[in-house]
Amino acid sequence: MEKEQLVLCDTNIIIEFYKENATILEALKQIGQENIVLSIVTSGELMYGALNKKELNKINQDLSHLKVLDIDKPTCEMFMKLMNKYSLSHNLTLGDGLIAATAITHDLPLYTLNLKDFKYIEGVRLWNT
Repeated sequence: MEKEQLVLCDTNIIIEFYKENATILEALKQIGQENIVLSIVTSGELMYGALNKKELNKINQDLSHLKVLDIDKPTCEMFMKLMNKYSLSHNLTLGDGLIAATAITHDLPLYTLNLKDFKYIEGVRLWNT
């Protein structure tokens, strides 16, 4: 598995996967399950959004088949730089800041539907845009 093939998927992409959005399903098929990477933040956001135990169990089962990146020291350092630079000027949220920091630190393109939340962040490469 080459690093260039890996794609960090934002939470909204996985939510659309669960909604069986045809466009997203096709894009994820193109990426390939073995190349889909999530931030631990996305995992937590998905769990937070679960409506019941059955849904939470399904999310946990699905997450076990994907690569999930922890928040390591370099990611934390990048996160602090991003928050310092963009929290006041662009209202960068904690979750988006951590996801952006993960993408930058691991040199991964980010697949998101919220382009406006990330396009201004120096160092973030958006996938398929």
